[in-house]
Amino acid sequence: MELRHLRYFLAVAEQRSFTRAAEKVGIGQPPLSMQIKDLEAEIGGALFLRTSHGVELSEVGRVFLPHAQKAMDDAEQALRAARQAASGEAGLLRMGFTSSAVFHPVVSHALQQFRERHRKLEISLSEGITEQLLADIAASQLDAAFVRIVTAPSDELGVVELPAEKLKVALPRSHPLARRKSLHLQDLAGENFIMVPRGKGSALYDNIFSACQAAGFDPQVIQLAPQLTSVINLVAAGLGISIVPEAIEQVQLAQVRYIDIRAPAPRAQLSLAYHRQSIAASRFAAHLQRSLKRATHDK
Repeated sequence: MELRHLRYFLAVAEQRSFTRAAEKVGIGQPPLSMQIKDLEAEIGGALFLRTSHGVELSEVGRVFLPHAQKAMDDAEQALRAARQAASGEAGLLRMGFTSSAVFHPVVSHALQQFRERHRKLEISLSEGITEQLLADIAASQLDAAFVRIVTAPSDELGVVELPAEKLKVALPRSHPLARRKSLHLQDLAGENFIMVPRGKGSALYDNIFSACQAAGFDPQVIQLAPQLTSVINLVAAGLGISIVPEAIEQVQLAQVRYIDIRAPAPRAQLSLAYHRQSIAASRFAAHLQRSLKRATHDK
């Protein structure tokens, strides 16, 4: 039994005529009659009874009708779902992000717009560090992620760079420098730093370290924390200071102050890394690029 047998059966049941049913499905009446006979042979009983006015369903046909209709409806629904998934309009987009990415205004705006325009596409979100997120994309466990990289680590990954963020100093409110409106990086020489791990492929650690070295000192890192939000909590506890992307300033704790860094202020790069073979991820990357282009044009 094939879908065409069901389609022909439903056409005859609706039209109550082999002639009209043949016209509806676009084949000749003899081939249609043969297809119905093949279906009846497979079922083991007649589906139609001939009357003076045409044909009507037999008892077997009446039992078969709702199941045939459901099978056709399910097949059409499956076809629509597959076509939507193939075009990136439906399915699942598995998105990862670093802890600070959710605070970036471009990220939240782009995700919100994309959700509104692709309501049939489910988006699952998971948090992690850059190294793990990139590994998950490579292993096809994620489709895309907002990470702290500049270039793609493999040809399978595409990268969309977001506007670079300013970096700020995060200080315990009780720190002597916390009263300043701005700081030079060299003011931080000798301070105890709390940072995220360097991690393979992550540019944030290297950006901060290089900026401090350019200012004449190596950061004295006494504590590593897996996420920037954890870094801020440790700063609030008075365990040290840190340099963080400006977006993380949205994590407002009474015990923490964020201070501007005077020029030349270092910057942090946030990028979307996505698997090129993922249709949904490629569609989101294109959406993000259009959003960035419009934002640049509006300025």
